[in-house]
Amino acid sequence: MEYINKILLGDCGDVLKNLPENSVDLIFTSPPYADQRKNTYGGIHPDDYVEWFLPKSLEFKRVLKPTGSFVLNIKERVVAGERHTYVLDLILALRSQGWLWTEEYIWHKKNSFPGKWPNRFRDSWERLLHFTKDKKFKIYQENVMIPIGDWAKDRLSNLSDTDQIRDESKVNSGFGKNISNWVGRKKVYPTNVLYLATECSNKNHSAVFPVELPEWFIKLFTEPGDLVLDPFVGSGTTCFAAMELGRNYLGIDIVEEYIDLSHERLSGVQIRIPSVAEKKGDYSNERVEKNG
Repeated sequence: MEYINKILLGDCGDVLKNLPENSVDLIFTSPPYADQRKNTYGGIHPDDYVEWFLPKSLEFKRVLKPTGSFVLNIKERVVAGERHTYVLDLILALRSQGWLWTEEYIWHKKNSFPGKWPNRFRDSWERLLHFTKDKKFKIYQENVMIPIGDWAKDRLSNLSDTDQIRDESKVNSGFGKNISNWVGRKKVYPTNVLYLATECSNKNHSAVFPVELPEWFIKLFTEPGDLVLDPFVGSGTTCFAAMELGRNYLGIDIVEEYIDLSHERLSGVQIRIPSVAEKKGDYSNERVEKNG
């Protein structure tokens, strides 16, 4: 198909009209934040942001499969001394458009630049809003499990009688826990906070997130051979991660310089060969060179 493993030049709202509906498994993107990247994207005033975004998200919804996910990396900016509500307004508008706001993840930027402001502290986190079209969507939680940690050595070796039975929620939420279920396990499920350093090595793009960020969500919401879309592809980080993990990709951007940068970055990518262990939360270290 002509849109598979391509980086295309143009406005994503227009380019995506050429894609068939229900063809994308994951949309992961970081659009220009309000009033930022004026030299490349023109800058969008916070008051106009929702109106600017909704026609594009309507196309996202059309091309996304019913089992797919849309992950939006975004952050409110400060305007006239207070946080603008354009992100909150956008969430409500997307829900009105038919999206389900399934979850919110937080990217904690471990190496955010220090600074001092008279009425606030430095920004060290950004939102990752998870939207879906349906309550039943693809998710592979085992693929992002993490080591259980040193706390388990003492906590799980001295279980009380209460620890060995299901402890129901005290607020009648329907949830509960049985601590003994974790005895002998080496991995646990992560939280919805991701601790990742920002990308410092790419000087050709003004807003680059680390490759580990899209990689984490690609592992969580897709399987090898699925199609990952980044409609604001920038330097190609999302497509780079998708290609490494054996997924197909499609990137779109209105800046020709970024298209060239993405092509350069994707040439010579080392693709990971998926193994049976991938579905158990592990990944093979086998790689194969791919040029072009």
